[in-house]
Amino acid sequence: MRKVFYIEGDGIGPEIWAAARPVIDAAIAKEGIEPILWEELLAGNKAVAETGTPLPEETLKSLQGADLAMKGPLGTPVGSGIRSLNVALRQGLDLYACIRPVNHVPGLETPVKHPELVDMVIFRENTEDVYAGIEFAALDPRARKLVDFLRDELGITGISPDSAIGIKPMTEQGSKRLVRMAIKYALDNGRKSVTLVHKGNIMKFTEGAFRQWGYDVARDEFGDLTCMAKAPVAGRLMIKDRIADAMFQEALLHPAEYDVLATPNLNGDYISDALAAQVGGLGMAPGVNMSDRMAFFEATHGTAPDIAGKDKANPTSLILCGAMLLEHIGSKNAGSRIRHAVRRAIDAKRVPGDLAPQIKDGKMVGCREFGEIVGSFI
Repeated sequence: MRKVFYIEGDGIGPEIWAAARPVIDAAIAKEGIEPILWEELLAGNKAVAETGTPLPEETLKSLQGADLAMKGPLGTPVGSGIRSLNVALRQGLDLYACIRPVNHVPGLETPVKHPELVDMVIFRENTEDVYAGIEFAALDPRARKLVDFLRDELGITGISPDSAIGIKPMTEQGSKRLVRMAIKYALDNGRKSVTLVHKGNIMKFTEGAFRQWGYDVARDEFGDLTCMAKAPVAGRLMIKDRIADAMFQEALLHPAEYDVLATPNLNGDYISDALAAQVGGLGMAPGVNMSDRMAFFEATHGTAPDIAGKDKANPTSLILCGAMLLEHIGSKNAGSRIRHAVRRAIDAKRVPGDLAPQIKDGKMVGCREFGEIVGSFI
């Protein structure tokens, strides 16, 4: 029996988990494959209530020895307190790749004319850049010390001594392993291109380096399988790049020209949410954070405290994470069952509140009932 650790999450986390898990178990049972042994770990508000800390050492220790885990959303306080539980998990487990597949489910009306043309997978570097968490508040003595160093030792003027300061480290190793994983995925799944998304025209030695390191990986490690010409070469994976702000326009105007995106952390954070909006919103967007040994599947949306406990949440993101998990462990048929069931549930037009306005004659149902509807189509 395969063990999968799970964390319910904060806010709407327990509700979407209660709706999603039966769907995953039903797909497993239908396919007659080995059941999953689900083992709960504590994190977030539930952990604070039971242990006094949002990320108990026991939880982190269990995950460090695991290869599979799944979780609902965890709260990220703004301005004070622990920086981010999600970041702490990604750093502590070296989950360096955030992978977000984005494609349209037929039947959903969206803000764009042709959402069916959006079929991209975002590989976002997950541990460096702004998520390294190196920043100091305005008036903090450490910030002033850093400003003094920049001015006195490096000759950089024009920075106020009262500035808040943040640093975005980006390494060759971190960039290359992310791009390497994106290229391998594209080759293994018959994708046509990998696009490096960066702001290298301005940040020449960080994001510009990300771009160059990406091309270096393609040339040095996949030379016979890739091309970097302006026009595609038959039988080879196209490697190209786009400036981050231009990529947003391209995603709207020419989505069919993009396949797999490889990005530094902040760029990937923005573009993955923007693409999700083009196909129905974050409630429809699954994701996984991966290291070289572990896959940690998670809902990509937030905790939605305003609707927590009201049976109004959309569990689809976590349900589709279940499909990704089953595909990851080798059961493509079970994953396909879940995806097909979600499509049939949307065709039935009885959906959560965030989806009802996007469906002609859509009827709003609660989180629990929608999970049951999806499960009935497994």
